[in-house]
Amino acid sequence: MWNVLLSFSGLVALIQLLFLPFFPESPPYLLLQKEDKAGCLKAMKQLWGEGNYHTEFDDLMKEKAITKGTKIMNVLEVLRERSVYPQLCTMLLLLLSLQLCGLKIFQTANLQESIIPYVSLGVSISELISIIFCSSIIDRFGRRMLLCGGYLLMALILVLLETSLLLSDQFLWLRYCSVVLIFLFIIAYGIGP
Repeated sequence: MWNVLLSFSGLVALIQLLFLPFFPESPPYLLLQKEDKAGCLKAMKQLWGEGNYHTEFDDLMKEKAITKGTKIMNVLEVLRERSVYPQLCTMLLLLLSLQLCGLKIFQTANLQESIIPYVSLGVSISELISIIFCSSIIDRFGRRMLLCGGYLLMALILVLLETSLLLSDQFLWLRYCSVVLIFLFIIAYGIGP
């Protein structure tokens, strides 16, 4: 029944996708990244109701003034910064440990046992690529667009994955299609949610 459990995450992603357009952008994002003061105040009112948010707005303006001289670093500059190495090592260990979770899917897809470690390594590389790619485009497109696109892609990929796993006994080539779909799901998850 693991396939029902896998499908449940697609249902949750679909629910989040349906409700996400009704939520405003983050007020700090609107003010600090987009420099939209009116949009920031509107988002505050939509999130917290009617009221006076000048204190919070002033705090954001102070933060903007403090960070004005601060250079925003890209991914390669962050990787060169020695002070973030402990956090990067922790994140990499977490990503590598997550790879043990996907072995059951690969066994269910009836892949040869000798291929499964290489497929698992491919999943790790897909996660790393998606995280680096997302961190470099998030400022350009914003969180909302990446979340909506990511959830939509994840839901579509899960439907295709479930179909390919159900039909993999009849069509052998669908086993490899399942692996590709898992890679695409991981990339969509890394770029979006």
